[in-house]
Amino acid sequence: QVQLVESGGGSVQAGGSLRLSCAASSHLPPGRCLGWFRQGPGKEREGIAFIRTPSDRGYTTDSVKGRFTIDRDSTKNTVYLQMNSLKPEDTAMYYCAYVADTYFRVPTACPRGLTQYNVWGQGTQVTVSS
Repeated sequence: QVQLVESGGGSVQAGGSLRLSCAASSHLPPGRCLGWFRQGPGKEREGIAFIRTPSDRGYTTDSVKGRFTIDRDSTKNTVYLQMNSLKPEDTAMYYCAYVADTYFRVPTACPRGLTQYNVWGQGTQVTVSS
């Protein structure tokens, strides 16, 4: 069973940047989806970025488009979330997750909802102050 470990969270002022990492414990086969999700205080967990192996670039949702990017280093079994122009409303616990048992033929098939993601990391906190 693959395990995921996030890192890179912290406190930053508005306008700053952070780069989150999600390290997988083993190689991920092709056609698998990974996603970054976040859950702010009093909010539901939402998906914000998705990538399909073996691609090294993925896509983001409209809520973070233009500020966040997702990419992957296959040599390190690691997925990254680059976050720029951070806003206080980006404050949340950030999680990466993986769909372990489904082959996705194209990157846009990666699900945006939580239910199919069956492997989760422990999360990393991001706090953005104004």
